[in-house]
Amino acid sequence: MAVPKRKTSKARRDKRRANWKLLIPGMVECPNCGDYKMPHRVCKACGYYNGKEVVKKEA
Repeated sequence: MAVPKRKTSKARRDKRRANWKLLIPGMVECPNCGDYKMPHRVCKACGYYNGKEVVKKEA
């Protein structure tokens, strides 16, 4: 069985784990109402997508 010859230092171990961070999702401004939304999705605030009303919003 393979056994490490030397102890892995904390710095070396933590360098490997440095890329496990969560990314903030890219948000874009809705051209219709100006609210922020996820790209390529219907705006939750106004119900528009690609310049057309897709979901009818009730007042």
